Amino acid sequence: MKNLGQMMKQAQQMQAKMAEMQEGLDALEVSGAAGGGLVSVTLTGKGDMRAIKIDPSLVIAEEVEVLEDLVTAAFNDAKAKVETHMQEEMAKATGGLNLPPGMNLPF
Repeated sequence: MKNLGQMMKQAQQMQAKMAEMQEGLDALEVSGAAGGGLVSVTLTGKGDMRAIKIDPSLVIAEEVEVLEDLVTAAFNDAKAKVETHMQEEMAKATGGLNLPPGMNLPF
C-alpha cells in the first residue's frame, strides 16, 4: 500500500504542475506577422486571439477598426467550433467515459 500512496502523491504533484502550466499559458502572448508586418496577430499560449493589426494600406482607412474586430470575432468563433468538435470526437474515442473535471486527454 505504501507504493499506492506514493503514486497518488506523485499524481497530485503532476496535477499541480499541470495547473501551473495552464496558468502560464494564459499569461503568455505570442505575435505572428505576415506580409512583411502588414498584418499581425497576437494569441495567448492557449490559442485565444488577443489582437489583430492590419496596415491601413491594405483596406479603406476609415474601416480598419471594424475589419480588425470582425477578423478577431471570426477567429474566436471558429476556434470555439473546433473545440466543440474536439470534445465530441474525444467522447467518441473514450466511449462516453466521463472523465473527472480538469482531466483531459491526451495527458
